[in-house]
Amino acid sequence: MEKGKYLALVGTGALFGSVSTIFFLRLLQNHNEVVDSLLKSLIFYLCIFFNATELNGLETCTIAGKKNDKAVHEDLLKDEIVSEHLTRNIQFFGFESQQKVSASYVVVIGLGGVGSHAASMLLRSGVGKLLLVDFDQVSLSSLNRHALATRADVGIPKAQCLKEHFSSIFPECQVDAKVLLYDSSTEEEILSGQPDFVLDCIDNIDTKVALLAACVRRGLKVLSATGAGARADPTRIRIADLRESTNDPLSRAVRHRLRKDHGIEGGIPVVFSLEKPKAKLLPFKGPNGEEENPSDYQIVPGFRVRIIPVLGTIPAIFGQVMASYVVTELAGFQVQTEPIVNFDTDHYHTLHQRLIEHEELVYGTSQQVQVDVEEVMYIVKELWHGRSARDQLVKEVGRGMWRLVNELMLVRWDCEKPASISNLILLKFKEVDEHESRTLDDIKEKEPEFYNSVDAVLKRAEIDFGYAH
Repeated sequence: MEKGKYLALVGTGALFGSVSTIFFLRLLQNHNEVVDSLLKSLIFYLCIFFNATELNGLETCTIAGKKNDKAVHEDLLKDEIVSEHLTRNIQFFGFESQQKVSASYVVVIGLGGVGSHAASMLLRSGVGKLLLVDFDQVSLSSLNRHALATRADVGIPKAQCLKEHFSSIFPECQVDAKVLLYDSSTEEEILSGQPDFVLDCIDNIDTKVALLAACVRRGLKVLSATGAGARADPTRIRIADLRESTNDPLSRAVRHRLRKDHGIEGGIPVVFSLEKPKAKLLPFKGPNGEEENPSDYQIVPGFRVRIIPVLGTIPAIFGQVMASYVVTELAGFQVQTEPIVNFDTDHYHTLHQRLIEHEELVYGTSQQVQVDVEEVMYIVKELWHGRSARDQLVKEVGRGMWRLVNELMLVRWDCEKPASISNLILLKFKEVDEHESRTLDDIKEKEPEFYNSVDAVLKRAEIDFGYAH
C-alpha cells in the first residue's frame, strides 16, 4: 500500500512538472506541433506508468478514450447517415452483401505503411468492428507512407493515432486499439472474439510466422502482407497462395519457417510483389555518424533497426489491395485473381495454332474456330488458369503447374457447337480423346461435379463477352 502511494505521488509530480515545462515551452517558442507531440508522448508513457503490464520488456496498454461497447450488428445500415456514407458500396455489392461487411469484425496487426492504409479503407468501407494492434509509435520518417498520421501525431502510438482519426471518419464503427507486441502471451487477447478476418501487416519474420501459425491453428481467415520496401512497380503486386510467392525474399523465409516449425505448406493468401527489391538494407549509423551494430539499439529483440528504403506509394497500394480483398470476401463477392506464372506470347500462338490443326483433323475444317490469339489468352489465363479443366481443384501451384504446358490444348466442350470463347476447355493431350468420345449427357450423369464446374466457368465467359441473354 505504501509503495502504491509513493508511486502515485511520484507519477503525479512528474505529470505536473512536465505539464508546467510544456506550458513554458509554449510561451518561449512557436513550435506547437513538436510540443503537442511531446505532450502526447508524455501522457502515453504516464498511461503506461500507472496501468501497464510487463510484456517481453515492453510496456503495453489498451488505448483509453470514449468507451464504445455497442455490438456489431446488421442494423448499422438503418442509420441514414451510415447508409449514405456507404451508398457506393451498397450499389456495388447490393444491400445484403454490404450488411455482411458492416456486421464483420476484422483485426489488423501492424499499423505502418501497409496496415494503416488497409485499416483506413476497411473503416471507410463500413466494417463494423476493428481491432488495431501495434506496439510502435509514429515517427517523422514514417509520414511518407502512413495513411493518416500528421506531424502532430509524431511520438504517439500508431494504434492511438489511427483510433483518434477514425472517430472523425466513421464514428459508428467500434474501434478498439491496443499498444501490444503480438506473441504467444498476447495471442488470446488479440485473436479471441472470433474475428471474421485477420490482417498480418507485420514486417518481422518471427512474429509473422507465429501469428500465421496461430490463425491456422484457430481456423481464422488471415491475409498476410510480404515485403513492400525497395520496390517501385505497382503493376507487379499480386495476391496468391503463400506457395506461389516465390519471387519475394520475405515470403520465402516465412514459407520455410511455417513448413519447418509448424508443418504448414500453404493455404494462406498473401499480398506480394513480383518485382525484385531495388535496394538492400542501408548501413546503420550511430549518433557519431559511424557504422555500428544495429542490435545495440533494438528496443525489441529480433526487430530490425536498419532501414529499408521505401517508396511510400508501394506499401500504400499493398494496404489498399489487402482491404479490397478482405471487403470482397466479407461481402461474398467473387473475384478471380490472375495466375502468377504466365505463358509468354509464343505459347498462346502455339495453343491457337494447335486448336486450328485439331479442328481440321477432327471436323475437316477450321472455319468454326471463332477465337483469335488474344481471346485464347483470356480463355487460358482467366478461365482455366493455365491448367487442364480437370485439374482446377489440384493443389499444386507455382512453376510446377506449368511444366506440362506443351501437353495442353484447347478443344470444344460441346462438339455440336462452334469453337467459341464460351465453348472451349483446356485439356491435356491424354484427356482429349476420352472427352471427345463422350456426350455431355454422359458427363453430366456420371461426373456432375465436373460438369457443373465447367458449365459455371463457360457461363462466366458468356457474361464477360456479353453473350448471355
